[in-house]
Order: sequence, then C-alpha cells, then structure tokens
Amino acid sequence: MFNFIFKSLPYLRCVASTSPTQKLHVLKHYPSSSSSSSSSSISTTSNQHTFTVDYLVKSCGLRPKEALLASKYINIKTPDKPDSVLAFFSHHGLTETQISLLIRREPRLLNYDPEKTFLPKIEFFHSKGFPTECITKILSATPDVLRRSLENKIIPSYNFLKEFLKSQEKTNAVIKRQSRLLFYDPRICVASNIESLREIGVPESNIVALFTSHPSDFMSNADRFKETVEEVKKMGFNPARMMFCVAITAVKAMSKSNWEKKVEVYKKWGLSADEVLVAFGKYPRCMMASEEKIMRIMDFFVNKMGLESSIVTRTPVLVGLSLEGRIIPRCLVYQLLLSKGLIKKDFGLIQMMVSPESYFLKKFVKKYEEEAPELLKLYQDKLNPSK
Repeated sequence: MFNFIFKSLPYLRCVASTSPTQKLHVLKHYPSSSSSSSSSSISTTSNQHTFTVDYLVKSCGLRPKEALLASKYINIKTPDKPDSVLAFFSHHGLTETQISLLIRREPRLLNYDPEKTFLPKIEFFHSKGFPTECITKILSATPDVLRRSLENKIIPSYNFLKEFLKSQEKTNAVIKRQSRLLFYDPRICVASNIESLREIGVPESNIVALFTSHPSDFMSNADRFKETVEEVKKMGFNPARMMFCVAITAVKAMSKSNWEKKVEVYKKWGLSADEVLVAFGKYPRCMMASEEKIMRIMDFFVNKMGLESSIVTRTPVLVGLSLEGRIIPRCLVYQLLLSKGLIKKDFGLIQMMVSPESYFLKKFVKKYEEEAPELLKLYQDKLNPSK
C-alpha cells in the first residue's frame, strides 16, 4: 500500500528526520547524464517525470495509469515538499485511502505549503463545529476546497448559506452533503435559483427544506433552473405546496429520454401517458424509481396480487415503497388473514401498505395474534430472511 516514510512518527519530527539520500534512493536506477547539454536536459526531464510517476505510485497509492495522468499536472523534483504534504494530511486524520483519493483528484496539492495553505481551512472547519472525521471526508471528496481562498471564497460562501438557512447545524449538514458549495460560490447561482422560487410564491420553509435535502438542485444554471420550474408549473403543481419542490427534484433528476422510457414501462401495463402524469402529480417520486423497479412493482401487484394496474394511478406512493422490505411481507400478512377469513377481499390493502410500522403491527398483526399466532413470525421471517 502506501510507502509513507513518516507513518509511525509524529508529524513535525518525521518530515525533518528523513534524509535526502533516503528520499532520493529511487533515482539511482535512472540513466546518468550525457556530455551533451541538450541530451542532459532531455534526460533530466525524463528522469523527473519518471520520478514523479514513481512517487505517486509508491508514496500516494495511485495506480500506474492514474499516476501517469496525474503527472501531467505536477512535476516532482525532490520528495521533500510532497512528503510534508502527505505527513500533514496523515497528522490531521486522513486515512491512506482518503489521501490517495485526494491526490488522485487534485495532484497539484503536493506542491503547496500545507501549514500556510491547508491548515487555516482545517482550523476554520473545526471552528464551525465540524468533527475531524467529517472534515477528512469533505477534503477527500472535494480536495479543491484546499486550493480556494479562505477569506474570499470559503468564508463568504459559508456565511451566505448560514444566513439563508438561519442555522449553523443546517448549514453544516448541507455542506456535508454537498461540499462543492464552498467553492461553487452560492452567492451567484444558488442565490438566483432561490429567488426564482420566491418570485412564484414558494414558501421560504419549503425552499429551505428542498435546499437542505437536495442542495445540488440549486447549483445548476439559472436559466435551466427556471425552465424546470416553469415545466413543473405547467404540470399543474401548486407552488405553495411542498409537492411542487418534490416535483422539481424529480424533473431535474431525469433527462427527457429517461422520462419517456419510464412512461413506456407504465404503458406496458396498460396505463396511458395522461394517467402517468396524474400519478406523477400525486407523487412525483413514482417517476424517480428505476425502470426495473417500476416493472417489478407493477408485476407484483398485477400478476401476483391480481390487482388492476390503475392502482398506481390511484396510489402512486406504492412505487416508492421497498418491494422486499415492505410490500411482499405485508402482502403475506394480508393473504394469510384473507385465507383464515379474518378479513374480506375488499379490505384496505393500500392502508396496510402505506401505514407506519407501529400502526401496521398493532392494527394488522397483534390484533389477530389469537386467531393467527403464526402471523408475527411469518412477517418477521420475511423481513429478516437471513435469521
């Protein structure tokens, strides 16, 4: 794995204690310089490139192809500076895997002075209540944050988010979910997209809820975002309702071709394009499920349970439920109760599907434990097949 020369030593001491001779041992395998100055220059350049690739593989854990690609952006002449960068990251809690990922994504970081450039950012995150584990995840996922100006980019972006969300806790949660916000400058794109929702009457609480759960939706081009908003309005969604925001997420998550493919899946079960749109209007997430899941859900209710395909139009939330984790186990309960004559065929199956777990157990399992004592075990075994 990594060949960190500092691995078992304290950060400051390890950087100073490694001799130049040890650090440059790989160079002994390189060709010696020729008497010609031009030949010597070419040889030196070639050796430096080989050293860079070798260093990225041995010390940073990159694969040879990754190291070769990364070497286009960095030229390591001696290991002193990159060693100090790796030591810094290790000292501040990043794992070998995280460091490798970070360098793979942004190899130019190996050229920086970590104490001068990286430390202020890490201290800033700590001052805002981010634990070390969270900071290391942010850095490895978005290493470009380390190259951004703290004063001109990161702090203004953080303050903008906090002012909008009115909470440090919510701000931190959003950054954990989408750390690119810190160098994407939300004061430009995010602010304009927030304003687009305000202008059409979306309540502030709904905007905050949408932004908290799907911050990437607000990072798109302002014109494209407005197009999505207008498209959702044309579908008949009310901007004052939370479902309007859910529909925005659903529409943004799909290309036109993906939308049409999913409509075609529903059509295979006898639904029209208008009926699909009705279902989407009730529960936009019915179009966020994969084509495979839509097919499996429809197959189960139509072919296994003998229901009409229009059940999805009436209750599209069914498509959002887990087939193995909820639908099948609860339908087994329904079928057992039906076979024992404890319920009638027109009993509320949909209510059984959508009700909370505690309510379902109380109303449909424990209620019949005398007449059907095996019911609870049947249900639990289906929920946990490995036990």
